[in-house]
Amino acid sequence: MSATPRVLSIAGSDSSGGAGIQADIKTIAMLGGYAMSAITAITAQNTRGVQAVEPLSAELVAAQIDSCLSDIGADAVKIGMLGSPEIAALVASRLETFRGTIVFDPVMVATSGGILADEATIDAFKPLMDIATLVTPNLPELEALTGMPVGNHEAIAAAAHTLVGLHDCAVLAKGGHAEGERVLDTLILADGDFVTFDDPKIDTRHTHGTGCTLSSAIATLAAHGQPLPHAVRLARQFVRKAIESAPGFGDGAGPLGHHAVRSLA
Repeated sequence: MSATPRVLSIAGSDSSGGAGIQADIKTIAMLGGYAMSAITAITAQNTRGVQAVEPLSAELVAAQIDSCLSDIGADAVKIGMLGSPEIAALVASRLETFRGTIVFDPVMVATSGGILADEATIDAFKPLMDIATLVTPNLPELEALTGMPVGNHEAIAAAAHTLVGLHDCAVLAKGGHAEGERVLDTLILADGDFVTFDDPKIDTRHTHGTGCTLSSAIATLAAHGQPLPHAVRLARQFVRKAIESAPGFGDGAGPLGHHAVRSLA
């Protein structure tokens, strides 16, 4: 592992800068990593929604991955929006022998509500979960991936355990979509051990890119050598501080203030 951890983000481009590749690069840089990218799709989006999506060819995505890994290399990979089942399959193939940390955020819907993955693409997530170190679904994504209800904490934990058992990966079930005044996230490790994280919800509309930011932060902190539970704990702190530092841009779900997070102490 290099002194400066190398992190490759495989994700879509967000034209408004709040999510996707742009959020990942900001996060990786603020946490002391060296950010690289393999762009899977171009989106026209803002805080109000997703206006257009154009996936790139699977071959071009694979070429970007090969260019980064064959020269600079990587200590961790974050996978976000994929855009097509063909891209998902090629990404899984390219990373099958990768020995660093792989954090897979199974993006299906943008914070603003835009659909970013169809059923065929979601089905193609399975090989990626097989090679992932950690999968970070929110509750609707966890339900879609398992076909199980997630109406209470016990059901969420059961669905997460099921995903762990199917794919031999760790799962961070993000509870932000649940009712109530607190956010309860559950990390189930591949060996079945678990850690819960409980914080009050922040009353704000500025949450665009929270999932992208969290997953890229975990990947970067793991590349720094942090054990997975502590990487998740610190990454959640980073996201919360970025939400609290949001610049207030846009009329809808606004971007986070990545640039304003100076310390995780």
